[in-house]
Amino acid sequence: MKKSNTISIFLFALLMAIGSSVNAQKFSKLDKSPMDIAAFPTSYKEANKDMKVIYSRPQLKGRKLSKLAPNGEVWRTGANEAPELVLYKDFNLNGTKIKAGSYALLTIPGEKEWTVILNSDLNAWGSYYYNKKNDVARITVPATTGDSLEAFSITFDGEDGNITMHMGWDTVRVAVPFTK
Repeated sequence: MKKSNTISIFLFALLMAIGSSVNAQKFSKLDKSPMDIAAFPTSYKEANKDMKVIYSRPQLKGRKLSKLAPNGEVWRTGANEAPELVLYKDFNLNGTKIKAGSYALLTIPGEKEWTVILNSDLNAWGSYYYNKKNDVARITVPATTGDSLEAFSITFDGEDGNITMHMGWDTVRVAVPFTK
């Protein structure tokens, strides 16, 4: 009888192990708006970054930008969660000193200009829970045009401590100047 109990326990343990490893091997499909990171300096070999932004990259897929990021409404600036802008050093944005830290990046698109907002509410899904009282800084910048981009994109350039964050989607381009 002891031998059959031992065999039963062994078989039960084996089934549990097989069942656990099968579940552990399930992976989710690719996100429709994959996450990306843009940083400055832009070289990935450079360890000492000044800033980076973690964001999701929605695609147009035949849709109009005005429907995805409506003019005059607070937009999450990408897809899914509001992007997280990480400043590793203190910067100025439109005359407002911003301490090193992490901030939500939101925007209010417009036909000729966009308002760019840094907000202290992190880990917020979209802009549904946006609270203007938690804005750290705002700047209004001109909206220009360029070649069409299918995926929302962010990149940086700059020198001497002055960094410009460039955002583009469809034919719209926005440049956000950060200064030391």
